[in-house]
Amino acid sequence: MPAYQSSFDATSYQLLSNLSLLPLRTTYKGPAPKADSSTEDVIDEAFKYYRANVFFKQFEIKTPADRVLIYVTLFIQACLAATMKCNTANEAKKQLNSLALTNFSIPGDPSFPLNSLYSSPKNHSEAETLRQFFQQIRSEVVERFVPIVFKDDKPDKWWMCLAKRKFMNTSID
Repeated sequence: MPAYQSSFDATSYQLLSNLSLLPLRTTYKGPAPKADSSTEDVIDEAFKYYRANVFFKQFEIKTPADRVLIYVTLFIQACLAATMKCNTANEAKKQLNSLALTNFSIPGDPSFPLNSLYSSPKNHSEAETLRQFFQQIRSEVVERFVPIVFKDDKPDKWWMCLAKRKFMNTSID
């Protein structure tokens, strides 16, 4: 059975390196276009498919939108790992806010784990836009993570049991 791909039509969106600059339902500033509040964005897709996709060691990339889905999935994985020892939603929120704001690598950096799947930014301006897009994604994932994974102020066991799984045998931290 193949992994779930992104449903976004990549030809409709601006390309950034070899990623699609997909719309997000977010209040955080960044280069991503605003998505309609009634539609599903790539972050919703990543949360919806996470528990199925996390078991895959390989992921066939069909569109540039799939690369965004991979990044969001890897960041959700990092969030789960960071909150493994948190017992309440407040503890998790504090832990995740610091995770979202820490320095992180982007494609082209030597420490980025999936450089073979992502192309390096062409110039400094594109690299900065990519960094802002990833920061916007990270902030929005943190915002949505706690209500999904910490229902009733306790960690959901069906999410937390996947905290040690590694999507594509890698992690972004």
